Amino acid sequence: MNINLEEIKNLIPHRDPFLFVDKCVIIEPGKKGESERYFSENEYFFKGHFPNNPIVPGVIIVEAMAQTAGIVVSHQFKDIKDKSVLFMSVNKARFRKPILPNQNIRFEVNFLNKVKDVYKFQGTALFENVKVAETEFTAMITIGK
Repeated sequence: MNINLEEIKNLIPHRDPFLFVDKCVIIEPGKKGESERYFSENEYFFKGHFPNNPIVPGVIIVEAMAQTAGIVVSHQFKDIKDKSVLFMSVNKARFRKPILPNQNIRFEVNFLNKVKDVYKFQGTALFENVKVAETEFTAMITIGK
């Protein structure tokens, strides 16, 4: 199921300049999905990270994976307006190659487990099918709280 940018904005609360997903494909609702983000040379963070050698900060790469998982999980609650997705932890983060300006990155997320309202996912970032980063992370989804 393809999710465009406007639909993404209905599923997660992030907005420019902190929305790092351009489009998403939900492969298995609540369990597996892929997204893409084109990091243009005009991204605000390249001015300071780093001048004359710009790379996408690791925290933004992890955030894009978490946003992808948020979309994959939130889609099943799309008709519920009073929901929040709260990032809780990051584990086993590995950054293998830098992401540079003007690169299109694919993010893949896979559900690992759920305890109460806490979801655990594994995420991978790829550039031209080469793994550039990976991590495990958890987030809580609260509904009507």
